[in-house]
Amino acid sequence: MRDDPALDHPVLDGPARHGPALDGPARHGPALRDRSSHRPAPHDPTLHDHGDPPMTRPDDPATTPAAAPERPAEIPPRASARRASGATARRGPADPVKSLLHDHRDLCERAVDPLEIAAGLEAHGLTDRTAARYRHRDVFALAEELYARMPPRAHDPAAGGPPGPGPDTEARAAWTLLALLPGAACLATAGVLRVTEGVLGDGTRALVTVVGALFACLALRACLGRGPLRAPEGAGRAGMYACWLLSYAVYGEELLAQVMTGGPDGPWDGSPAPLLGLAAAIAPAAWCAHLFTVRAHRKLSGSRALEEFGAGVRPLLLAAVCLFLGALLPLLYLADLGLGGGGVTVAAVALGVLFFVARLLAVHGLPEPGTGALAAACAVEAAAPALVLAARLPGLEPLAQPVDALVSAGGTGAVSALACGGAALGLLLHAALALSRASAHTRA
Repeated sequence: MRDDPALDHPVLDGPARHGPALDGPARHGPALRDRSSHRPAPHDPTLHDHGDPPMTRPDDPATTPAAAPERPAEIPPRASARRASGATARRGPADPVKSLLHDHRDLCERAVDPLEIAAGLEAHGLTDRTAARYRHRDVFALAEELYARMPPRAHDPAAGGPPGPGPDTEARAAWTLLALLPGAACLATAGVLRVTEGVLGDGTRALVTVVGALFACLALRACLGRGPLRAPEGAGRAGMYACWLLSYAVYGEELLAQVMTGGPDGPWDGSPAPLLGLAAAIAPAAWCAHLFTVRAHRKLSGSRALEEFGAGVRPLLLAAVCLFLGALLPLLYLADLGLGGGGVTVAAVALGVLFFVARLLAVHGLPEPGTGALAAACAVEAAAPALVLAARLPGLEPLAQPVDALVSAGGTGAVSALACGGAALGLLLHAALALSRASAHTRA
């Protein structure tokens, strides 16, 4: 019964039943062949003696485990790393301008030209050196790139296009007329008081003065609310300080003189000439501010670097101040001549320059430095009579020595000249730095 060795161990039992998938005839194994014609191969694993496990070779294809699925050849780790690094190098770094556009999208959407974007970037601390990190030579080139990436609808100035010369001329004529009103109100009040001298009583003359001052204040408010002298944030506390300085310009010298001689013993006379000259100088101040703003914008349009713009705008500021000073001096002289004053004082000139520079900074969105300078001038003027009065107390006599020395050297007007002149000089130096930035020449 054991003549045929193939019958001892059927090939359909055991692991060989589910052996590895092979191509060709070997796929179905020797069990599918004719048993009568079967000839054992030298290393057939299905044929063995005495029930021992079949002898196999490591390189025999039939020894592959049946449960192991076919898998594609794995990529070596080093090759994968090289391929990943090559893909990264081909992609390159992320677009830096895109990230900057995301950070300043609101600024770019509101901007009507690249110059406004450049000013906003500078206000956020970006310089030409920083622009090099974004692959641009300066802030202006970077601003042009940001402006070009915005949708056209985001930076169209207006649906109807820019205004024509007609409306612009009418606007200039309107704010010029408003700038003339404060001087006209003061001149009319001074004329009425001059004509009615000796005719009207003191109470009536005081009423005329109050009414004239009220009209002048209303006209000044209208002038500062429109045109080149309009400040985006308003006057704030600077208006209060300006009222003090104007009052001291009219009555301060006489008050200090009486205090130093043991008074005041009664009412003191005022000097309205500085007030009239300063009110008349509002119109030249408006035109000087307008010319400075226009020239600065042209310089900003033609500049290709922040340093170039700063170097070009400082002479414009100095020219605007000198032009205003050239208009202020004749007006103060004419006002003093018409009202019979004692001559043009340095204090009045310094006060006019202080007002002009402070307002110029406020117009360009920098009201704090001007407010601080006006407050400092007020503090010096208020300290002079206060020190003299405090020196009357026993043991405090040395407090009046600085005021006595200053008045002895330059008269009672020296206090106001020092206060307003020092504040104006310091504010002018600050304005030369602040107004040389592109961010100072855009509106929020």
